[in-house]
Formats: sequence, C-alpha cells, structure tokens
Amino acid sequence: MKIKTLLVACLAFVSLSAMAQKQQKVVDRIDQRTVQELDHTDVTTQFKPYWYLDLQGGAQWTIGEAKFKDLLSPNVQLGLGYQFSKVVGARLAFNGWQSKGGFDNLEIKKYKWKYVAGGLDVTFNISNLVAGWNPKRLFNFSLFVGGGANMAFSNDEANDLAAQGYTMQYLWDGTKFRPYFRGGAQAMFRLSDCVNLLFEGSFNGLSDKYNSKYGDNIDKYVNALVGLRINLGKTYKEESHEVYRDVVVTDTIYKYVTIEEPKPAKVEPMRREVFFVINKYDIRDTEVGKIKDVADYLNANKDAKVNIVGYADAGTGNDRINDRLAKQRADAVVKCLLEKYEIAADRISYDSKGAHEQPFAENDKNRVTIMIAE
Repeated sequence: MKIKTLLVACLAFVSLSAMAQKQQKVVDRIDQRTVQELDHTDVTTQFKPYWYLDLQGGAQWTIGEAKFKDLLSPNVQLGLGYQFSKVVGARLAFNGWQSKGGFDNLEIKKYKWKYVAGGLDVTFNISNLVAGWNPKRLFNFSLFVGGGANMAFSNDEANDLAAQGYTMQYLWDGTKFRPYFRGGAQAMFRLSDCVNLLFEGSFNGLSDKYNSKYGDNIDKYVNALVGLRINLGKTYKEESHEVYRDVVVTDTIYKYVTIEEPKPAKVEPMRREVFFVINKYDIRDTEVGKIKDVADYLNANKDAKVNIVGYADAGTGNDRINDRLAKQRADAVVKCLLEKYEIAADRISYDSKGAHEQPFAENDKNRVTIMIAE
C-alpha cells in the first residue's frame, strides 16, 4: 500500500513539473536583419532661364583719319537680356552719347555729334559651351552678334567746318536713322549669384554717310565698356535627393510561450495610445505615463492581460521602413512594461501592422503603439 502511495505521489510530482514548464515565459534571442537607413543627401543643380540687366559705361573710338586720342568719346549702354539656355541668350541694348570725326592735315580739325543706337544681340556663352555649365564659375567668356538702328543728331560742328570750306561730301543735318551691325566679346566675373562685373568690346559698322565724309567704305566705331550685369532672378535651382543604404541591424527579440489558462473574471478594458515622432521608436517622456497607466491597471487586476500593436504612418517611408518602425515601436512598449514596471511576460501579447492598417484618419497619429488591457 505504501509503495502504491509513493508511486502516485511521484506521478503527481512529474505532472506538476511538466505543467510548470509550460508556464508562459520570455525568451531572449538575437535577431539580425537588413534594413535601409538614410546614408546621405545628394543635391542636383538645374539651369533656370532668367532675365538680366546690363549697366555699362566706357569709351568709343570712331575709326577715321585723325589721331587715336582725337577720336575718343564717352559712351554708355543699357541692356535688358534673357538667357534662354546654358549657351544661348538675347539682349536688347541701347548704346549712345557721341561720336567724333576729323581731318588729319596741316591743321587738325575735329568735330563731334550725338547718337543713340538701339539693337538686338544674340549671345553665346563660350565657357559653358566648351567647359560645361557651372552657375558658380568665377569667369565666363561670351561672344555676340547683332544689329539695329542708329539715330544720329546734333551734327552742327561738321556743318560749321563745311561752311569754312572743308569738303564734306555726305554732310547731313537734323536727325538721321541708319541701320548698323555689330559683333563683340564679353568677359564676366561673378561677384555673387545676382551681380557680375562685365567687360565688353564691340565693333560697329554702318553706312559711309555716318561721319559726313566720303570714304568709299563703311564707317566704323569700336566701343569698350565696363559695368555690372544684374541677374533678375535665380539662374539655377537645387533639388535634394535622399540616398539610402542597406545595413544589418541586430535586435533583441522577445518571444513568448503561452498555455491556456482559466478565463479570468471580466474587467473593464483600458486603452492607451503611445505616439512617436516620425522615423523614431524611442518612447518620449510625455508618453511614459500612458504605459504606467496600463501597468497600474494590470497590477490592480491580476487576471488582466494587455495586447500591444505597433503601427507606422502611410504618408511617409516605404513598406520596408514602415514594417521595421512598427515592430520597433511595439518592442519598445513591451520592453518598458517588462523591465521598468516588471509586468510578467505571460500577461503580454503583441503584434505590428506596419502601414498596412491605419487606425486613425489623421496621418501623423498613425505613428503609434496601441495598448488594450482587459
């Protein structure tokens, strides 16, 4: 009889031990996975068509019979241009002040008159054509060709010389309009995104009647100018592109082994939402109190359990990033309950939905972990 009693006791002990081994517990294991993280941001620069204003002053040399210094005149120019592409642009320019003529004989005679020349130039940025476009290049070299109309007036000094007996075969008076053509070069030094120092030289040709004398060739003058080119707007735009890299992340994963238990007495459920910052899974100080509420509820209701579900918002990221963030957010809340508030692992279950489910209509609120204890 004693032997039978001893055998029954041994079997009961073995059964209780087996049941004890089936109790819920947390198992730690190391898990490695590949995720994408922001590596760096690339910035690309794109050309943007723009308007510009030229303000210039300098000197004019009217090519003629007199000495070089005797044919120099002041000169100013105002231009409004538009850069269509990295190489080609157009400019409407108004140039003028005065021109000079003269006789280089025993008695040097000089005379001057006034003019305004308006015309259209086509410009070619040779630096961009040869070396490639660079909006921040210090020096740019350009060529231009164009033409327009020259309005000359106030030719009184030439008329006075003619009255003294000098031969002026093409003498004119009043206001005369003549077509002209020109070509030239520009050297431009960048001072800022908006302002450039501009040097310009141009050769201008028009009819033989411009200087009142017969020469059997076109009349010519050369302008040498210096001034500012002011860009009337942005000449380029920059766009940022995020570049991600694949990295191996090592995490501690909590796995749970559970067994069925008798159904506890029904209690009123508690729901709390822990909200996170975009692309983060750290629990903020303002959210810790919500986890404490659930822990207090579980301590007050010994049969209650909590279900934890992590989410990510669908408005940012991609499925790979959002799946990772949702899981990390759920893990963070589980870890807080286990380690900070010492809630038994067998009272916790959890899941993560990524951005596949959105519990809130407002996008930013879906960066959340929802706890329901009951």
